Amino acid sequence: MADKASIKSAIKARVGTSYSSWRIGLTHDLATRKQQWKDDGESITYWTSWTADSLSDAQDIEAYFINLGMKGGTGGDLSSYKTTYVYIF
Repeated sequence: MADKASIKSAIKARVGTSYSSWRIGLTHDLATRKQQWKDDGESITYWTSWTADSLSDAQDIEAYFINLGMKGGTGGDLSSYKTTYVYIF
């Protein structure tokens, strides 16, 4: 697991300032979600993910980067009782 600050730093290092070229999301099942995006015709070549310490941290990270211009949307049917992953591509 990674804390909120570590994930934010890693995303910034990966993305640079081209936020609008990237998508961010949250999931409990990385393999299924990645396949869904691929099936939708999205390029997942640069897919990177992190395990968040909590659902709340993951949601904060997602909202932070969406506010900076990343594609994505808050919401979804996520549980605070399951492992939550933050992903970008």
